[in-house]
Amino acid sequence: MNRRLVLGLAAALPAAAQFDKILGKLGAKTPASGDKSSAGLKEALAIGTENAVKLIGKPDGYLKNELIKILMPEKLRGVEKAMRMGGMGKPIDDFELSMNRAAESAAPLATKFFKQAIQDMTFEDARKIVTGGDTSATDFFKGKTHEHLSAAFKPVIQKAMAEHDVTRQFDAVVGNIRKLPFVKADVPDVEEYVLAKSLGGLFLMIGEE
Repeated sequence: MNRRLVLGLAAALPAAAQFDKILGKLGAKTPASGDKSSAGLKEALAIGTENAVKLIGKPDGYLKNELIKILMPEKLRGVEKAMRMGGMGKPIDDFELSMNRAAESAAPLATKFFKQAIQDMTFEDARKIVTGGDTSATDFFKGKTHEHLSAAFKPVIQKAMAEHDVTRQFDAVVGNIRKLPFVKADVPDVEEYVLAKSLGGLFLMIGEE
């Protein structure tokens, strides 16, 4: 079980509750005997998800976090060095800034979906989270919210991309790439790329919390 989740449970439950008792209750046959521990787990998860969303759903939440900063798409990263050496670093920096700003704009939407997932958590869900591996809580949230988050994030990402000129910045980068001799780049769908990286960063920070 993730050490931070154990600490979160310790904070959320009464001091007298020991970890072996938590496991015992969540492994019990009758859900009623695990109500107290399940409530503590839900509180710990609520705190963790709220902290994660607050951390990234603000200016520089993605941009200044090296774990989740959205960089040039992998398909174009091979020519990035050549572009920077050729004095074309600013379009890349502007493009990366615009992508991260779009992700930061969408992140706060996640809160309500995480709250709903926690509210709907079953006794069996709680048992699996506590007795599972380090990624058990993250896996739970991915399974319960990824589809809904993707649908909710998409229009916000689209709007934020328009406000922060992501497409224009991307076109500028691609235009500069095409000026490089002997370079052919596989150009990705930038909207899908930003959406995927936004969600990936969100779940990574949920795991960290």
